[in-house]
Amino acid sequence: MITCDPPEHDRDRRMMTPHFVGPPHSPDLISGLEPEIRRIVGGLLDNMRDRTRIDAVDDFAYPLPVTVICKVLGVPLEDEPRFHQWIETALDAWEFGPETATEDFRGKLAAGNRAVQDFGRFAAELYDRYAERPGPGMLSAMVNEDGPEGRMSKGLITSNALLLIFAGHETTVNLIAHSVLTLLRHPDALEQLRRRPELIVPGVEELLRFESSVQFWPTRSAAEDIDIAGTTIPKGAPIFLAYGSANRDPERFTEPDELDLERRDNQHLGFSQGIHFCFGAPLARLEVQNAVGEFVRRVENPRLVEDPPPYRRNQIFRGPRHVLVDIDGIRN
Repeated sequence: MITCDPPEHDRDRRMMTPHFVGPPHSPDLISGLEPEIRRIVGGLLDNMRDRTRIDAVDDFAYPLPVTVICKVLGVPLEDEPRFHQWIETALDAWEFGPETATEDFRGKLAAGNRAVQDFGRFAAELYDRYAERPGPGMLSAMVNEDGPEGRMSKGLITSNALLLIFAGHETTVNLIAHSVLTLLRHPDALEQLRRRPELIVPGVEELLRFESSVQFWPTRSAAEDIDIAGTTIPKGAPIFLAYGSANRDPERFTEPDELDLERRDNQHLGFSQGIHFCFGAPLARLEVQNAVGEFVRRVENPRLVEDPPPYRRNQIFRGPRHVLVDIDGIRN
């Protein structure tokens, strides 16, 4: 649905929303996940008790969203190593610069296409499994439920399943990792959040604005000629809207390069806007609020080992590969 226009987009989103966000059938679907999210976060932190150095990505930011999205969708968690590798291989092939003309990139592109095909077969197998025997989770519900607009086709369900598995953990991993990284770079903000834990809700919105997990999405185009600053973007031309740039726009935000956990009127584009506003935003917010809030509360004296940390090479998804942190311990 992320590549579609209305009416197809609106129909697909209407048919999927009750199974993921909840209303009207299960309005507490997302909020009801909070005890499980808190349990997972607590377990991850408990596992670090005997450590003096942790990787905030591998040990913390990655396991939580993957575990949660698998539970929500009904994807067996034991299959995570397979689809994680497919996602990594596909990400390596997402380039838009001069690298695309090189022989090395052509090899990455071929590998990325194979990974997407393998991922698609995996989603189709899940579809067939749930068509034969319904089970828990969103995918089974979409496969087996006939709504007012009928049942979604196998192709639509599997393609949107890929989108949700991919986006349901890739972007949230980056947001949790960036939140930890940013707070460690701003010790005053870290201490402010420790003293006033109620700031975690507006704080996560500010962290979303400050470090955008997604830089742009390459499926927008001009519906008509658009004149901007003396330049005409012709109808049909592709448009890359740079979310990170918009979120630091000095004409929109006061002191945009300053981290302000109490920022008011914070209408950032961390989840995009309009009809393509992030489908999973309520779940992402709940995960990050709990993860970052507990990290701040329980991790004693965290210090960055390397700054800047190594970043993944990708023009769409922005996030560190690792964030090494030295710690003095984990509080109860």
